[in-house]
Amino acid sequence: MGIGEKARNFGKIAEGKTKEKLGHALGNEHMQWKGTAEKIKGKMKHAAEKARDTLKH
Repeated sequence: MGIGEKARNFGKIAEGKTKEKLGHALGNEHMQWKGTAEKIKGKMKHAAEKARDTLKH
């Protein structure tokens, strides 16, 4: 996994966590769910990249 991809995935996870917490604090369920989805998407991409690297080596 390249450094750029890794950083992008962690950025998505952090952005999702931020949206999730902000949505919770504001009582905005839509933002909270959107943040959760974004966080999960980042984690799934990270796991896929990690698996791809494992298969390469």
